[in-house]
Amino acid sequence: MAEVIVPLTESPSRARPAWALWELGFRPFYLLAATWAALFIPLWVLQLSAVFNEALIRNTSWHAHEMIFGYALAVIIGFLFTAGRNWSGHPTPSGRSLQFLALLWVLARMAAFSPWVWLSLLLNLSVPWVAAWGLWRSLYAGHNRRNYFFVALLVVMGLASACFHFSQMGWQALQFEMGLHLDRGVSLALDIVLLIVAIMMGRVVPMFSNNGIPGLQAARKPIIEKLAIGSILGLMVIDSLAIQNGYAATFVGIACTVHGWRWFLWQPWKTWRNPMVWVLQGAYFWLLIFLALKAYAATGTIPSGPATHALTVGLIGMVTLGMMTRTSLGHTGNPIHATWVERNAFSALFLAASIRVFMPLAWPSLLIESAVLSAVLWSAAFALYLWRYTPLLVLHKPYI
Repeated sequence: MAEVIVPLTESPSRARPAWALWELGFRPFYLLAATWAALFIPLWVLQLSAVFNEALIRNTSWHAHEMIFGYALAVIIGFLFTAGRNWSGHPTPSGRSLQFLALLWVLARMAAFSPWVWLSLLLNLSVPWVAAWGLWRSLYAGHNRRNYFFVALLVVMGLASACFHFSQMGWQALQFEMGLHLDRGVSLALDIVLLIVAIMMGRVVPMFSNNGIPGLQAARKPIIEKLAIGSILGLMVIDSLAIQNGYAATFVGIACTVHGWRWFLWQPWKTWRNPMVWVLQGAYFWLLIFLALKAYAATGTIPSGPATHALTVGLIGMVTLGMMTRTSLGHTGNPIHATWVERNAFSALFLAASIRVFMPLAWPSLLIESAVLSAVLWSAAFALYLWRYTPLLVLHKPYI
């Protein structure tokens, strides 16, 4: 697959306007995602540390919901709208339609703090569905059926959010009568994010690695690719059925081996000299940690929290920040190289994941302390991104 870069060329007849925020999906949605990441996690940790007398965030499930449907979904929308234009050769939402979707996202975040769960339901259902419609129109116009499944995944994410809200509203009767598991909406959405990440990393990481490291021979083998994606689909089934036994642990262990083989083919040990490459390769390391810890958790040996944070803070956090920096540079005509800002942001995020995953395993009594330290580093990483990239995304401004 060719590198997903859409040339943004200036019209020869007139100069471009300085304001560029609503030209393409990555601009507003990367800014929204980074802002939410930098602000929401410290807010959650302050509540977790009992700093507030009254809870601003209802419970841990809402914390998970906001990081998936707030942060991760914003990055996914920004990426898919940008890549979708390249895949199809037709425009994705921009201008007022992009403003409308961004407004829906902001209102959905505000509604999560309100007492009106129904309003939060409607808004959080609307965001992925409106995004799916915008992406589908572009792909359909360009006859790009290969990527239709991204539209379907956005639709299912909306349904997962609806299930979460129904569970929060106490619809146990519906769950009992229809055999639904409404409380697994967040888990389903997280698995969908994992599936999207696994697919896209398989498409772009070998190419980015080979382009960024002279002489590297990162490879893709079709059988490994199919097994890797199939293992994620199997993981979705295990999570949907809430299977926690030796069979689940064995399956997840096999999945870890498959993804380890996939990573080995990408030659990650040769990429550490290029931060724009190793941030993506390093992100995949956290997928292996997640699967290994999840296999242990399925047997009841350890709690599930460290595995979850290996996935969310480690894999999703690092791959999204890595792609946000890379695509922000590439799609604005800037060279893709790391300054001290990127190097420190990537390092801070890797350290945040390490603390959040391993510190509670080694010292369970320091759970709150590990959350606080990890939150500081996480927020610092995204604050660095905002400081460096906001002018680049908002304006037609060269990267300095």
